[in-house]
This record gives sequence, C-alpha cells and structure tokens, in this order.
Amino acid sequence: MKILVIGMHFYPEQFRVNDISFELVKEGHEVTVLTGLPNYPSGIVEPKYKRFKNRYEVINGVKVHRSWILERSKGNLRLSLNYLSFVVSASLKALFMKKDFDLIIVFQTSPVTKVIPGILLKKLTRKPLIIYCFDLWPESIASGGISSDSIIYKILFHVSKWIYKSADEIFTSSKLFEKYFKETLDIHENITYLPVYAESLFENIGDNRKKDDHINLLFAGNIGEMQSVETILLAANELKNEKHVIFHIVGDGSSREKCETLAKDLDLTNVIFHGQFPVTEMPRFYEMADAFLITLKANKIISYTLPNKVQSYMAAGKPILGAIDGETQIVIKDANCGFCAPAEDYKSFAEVIKKFINEEDKHIEYGENARSYYQNNFSKKKYMDRLISLFKKISSDGDVEHVQR
Repeated sequence: MKILVIGMHFYPEQFRVNDISFELVKEGHEVTVLTGLPNYPSGIVEPKYKRFKNRYEVINGVKVHRSWILERSKGNLRLSLNYLSFVVSASLKALFMKKDFDLIIVFQTSPVTKVIPGILLKKLTRKPLIIYCFDLWPESIASGGISSDSIIYKILFHVSKWIYKSADEIFTSSKLFEKYFKETLDIHENITYLPVYAESLFENIGDNRKKDDHINLLFAGNIGEMQSVETILLAANELKNEKHVIFHIVGDGSSREKCETLAKDLDLTNVIFHGQFPVTEMPRFYEMADAFLITLKANKIISYTLPNKVQSYMAAGKPILGAIDGETQIVIKDANCGFCAPAEDYKSFAEVIKKFINEEDKHIEYGENARSYYQNNFSKKKYMDRLISLFKKISSDGDVEHVQR
C-alpha cells in the first residue's frame, strides 16, 4: 500500500509519527511524508535544512518532502505565522508532488488548519483522507483563553467543523474525543478510537534507582501551557521539607522559561530542570525514576486528551502520579498503577505524592500493573495490526469497523 503522511513535524523532531511511519515501511508499505522544516521545540530551523538544503530525504525507507516554514522563534504572532506558513507552503508543494498514493493521513496536532494540504490533495486525487486527531479544535484555543463567545472562536468553530467533516475517517487518540465530535461538532460517523503505543525502547526499561533514601519523581515531555507543569512546582513547594523527594523535569516548550522562573522565585532546591534530550537518551531518566508525573490544565475538553507520555510511562513499568482529570485519570484508575489528584490542585497533588511515598511496599505492584495494562491495551503489535487493517478497509471501500464504546 502507498501511504501519504502529512504533518508539520517529522524526524529529527520527536513525535510519534516518526516511529509509526518507520514501522509501516518495515511492514512492506511505501510511505511518503509531507512535512515542514525541523524547528521544534527550539523555534529555530536546524542549519542543515536552511537555504533550500535537504528538502527531500529518505529516512529509514520513508520518503520525506519538506516544505518551507517561518521559524517558530518566540511570541504568539510568530507562532501563528509559523503555522500559517506550513499550510500555505505545504499546499503549494502538494500541487507538484507525485500523486500515486492510496490514501492520505494527516497527523493533526494544533492547529487543525494543518489538515488543509490534505483536503486539497483529497480533492485533486479523490483518495480517502484520514485525520488522526491528537488535539481537539477549536476547544484547544478556548482553553488557552479565547472566549467561546468571541468572533475568533466562532470563526474557528466553523472552520474546524468543515475540516473534520472533510475527512473520510477520523482516528482519535482518546476515547472521550468521540464525545466532543458528537455533542459539540455534530459529527457522528466514521470515528475510530486508535490510541498510540510507546516506542519499543520504553518497553525494556530497567531499574537503575539509587540505593538510598531519595524518591525521584520524573516529568518528561513538552513544557507548554496545557501541560500545567506549574502544578508540579507548587506541589514541590509544599514538599520542601521532604528533603529526600526530588522532582526531575525533562523537556522543553513554550512555558519552560516561566516554570524555571517560578522554581527560582520559590527557591525550590528539590526541582531539577534537565532540558531537552532525544528520545534515544530518555531511558536513563526513566530507569532512575521511582514514579512518573503527569499534569494538565483544569479544563473539561482538555481533560478528554490522553497524552502520549501515558503509554511511554506505562510501558516502562513504573507507577504514575497525576494532577489531571478525564481520560488519563480513568486510565490510571483502571490500571491501578498510581494515584491522581484533580487538575491544577497542587495541594492535593502533594498529598497524593505523600501517600505514594508511604506505600513503598506497593511501588513494584503499581509498576507491574502499568506494564500489564500497556501490553493489553496499547502494545505496538496490536496497534500496527489494527492500523494496517483500517488502512486496507478505508482504501478499498471506505468502510471501517468501529470500536464499540
């Protein structure tokens, strides 16, 4: 099967689309990716891709076509122009690409307008279009402070609804996304729940915890507005006197500088910001962790999200502690692999951490429960088998077997 993947980010940027594309090639499929120039999370395009260099590459068998983008840099205006530049540039590049693929799949992170090049190609080729939804729109912008009564929101609502309805199939990374599509966007058909897996390197995490009295708690991933890493820092402030509890923050993002300033203002000696690392270097952080941390903002629709790090955490076989609502809280409770406080409730989160510390005899059990739940619900083999089966059905007749909810 010939598959066209569209997404603003691809290797060397660290997104799950990389591994999925590489696995599809291993399974014997021909994969072409239409993407932008690598500039996440630093905001600066890597030198090897500037001045029209490396616009076409073959990476692990995947044919990669890169369209020009304006660097993210800093500031909301610059970020908006970055997104817009991809939509325009990728749409123009799509006009001149070879169009012998069987289907189009767009990995839809924010904003939803990234799907537009896929819609254009669908109209030109009459090939089925799949939107793989990782971020709900326009709700994502509403959670960022845009009023749902504003003209901007209303325009984005109609644009988002048009984009989603343009798809032949919508894959969702979270079960609760389907509720939003049905109740808010009035889209009731062709929605399939397909949660992603963790990279295989997280399935072989050993135990390299220090043999001392320290409890190492790890947050790994994007440090953005939605991730509410501030909740972790405020909980750390509540636990200042627990000298043996250390909070490790590994990652980068738009809120990193703000979070580092907050940690400094609170004089948090129990928090370490390690910075950004490639995924291949993450196992050493996972190995030293006694438990993983996950947080999101307190927002009904944002709580529908199941962050990809949940699968990585579970695959690693360590307990998970969260200040988070919705889908992730449901998964952690179902798996019995840790504890959750309400989103942004840092005092309750601090109490959750204390409870975990005092149940040392259950730490191994929670970790084993996490790994078992991962194998039963999120394993790579199950995912790839299902994904390829869905591709074949959509490509052949547009009909797809949906998950019973």
